[in-house]
Amino acid sequence: MKVTKDTIITDVLAIDRETARFFFEIGMHCLGCPASAGETIEQACAVHATDADALVAKINEFLESKGE
Repeated sequence: MKVTKDTIITDVLAIDRETARFFFEIGMHCLGCPASAGETIEQACAVHATDADALVAKINEFLESKGE
């Protein structure tokens, strides 16, 4: 599965929990909070002043490298 800027963060984590490190890298340490449960990658990046396209590319590259 490829993630997009519209993918919900908890859906990304459900695909592979190791993706949490990419969110930690942008300063998003509240992955278990209710707000992130319904937040898209794009919304999280806006709050954390991060390029959503770059984060999506990193996550997809990671998932592809694992064959997911």
